[in-house]
Amino acid sequence: MAKKKTARASVKSNTPEPPADRPSFAKSYGIKKDADGMVPWSDVNARLEKSHNYWVATTRPDGRPHVMPVWGVWHDGAVIFGTDRNSRKGRNLQANPHATVHLESGDDVVILEGTPREVTDKHEIAVIDVAYKKKYGLKLTQAPGDVWIVAMKPRVVLAWHERDFPKSATRWKF
Repeated sequence: MAKKKTARASVKSNTPEPPADRPSFAKSYGIKKDADGMVPWSDVNARLEKSHNYWVATTRPDGRPHVMPVWGVWHDGAVIFGTDRNSRKGRNLQANPHATVHLESGDDVVILEGTPREVTDKHEIAVIDVAYKKKYGLKLTQAPGDVWIVAMKPRVVLAWHERDFPKSATRWKF
């Protein structure tokens, strides 16, 4: 990929704020039922827009996990990234179209679970290319290899801050 740029740019998400609740963790974690201290969606949305790398977890045919960092943009309520259809990640997604995306930080956690889809709309691709070029210095469609553009809208998003876990543990369902 091209040289890392420090400028950040993205496409704003038009997704309305989903209702927040608490994740279903083991009782021993001490997750409270009340809303006090939950992470605001605006913070999650901002981190999704600004993230430089997105860690994509897929499942190999034999059930083993496969995790790779990718560049991407947060657009219309989805993480958009490219991969080659013949890469391990691409083959995994074609065989089992379920994935998890995690942002870089383990201190300010954002995890998305969902079902990726292929982006084929030319207008949507053009908008994504503009955002991707502002963020990384090249269009996604100009990345090396046979680029397969993938959008993952979350089914579930989890977020928390390590400094005040479990009080900040928050879940959104779509």
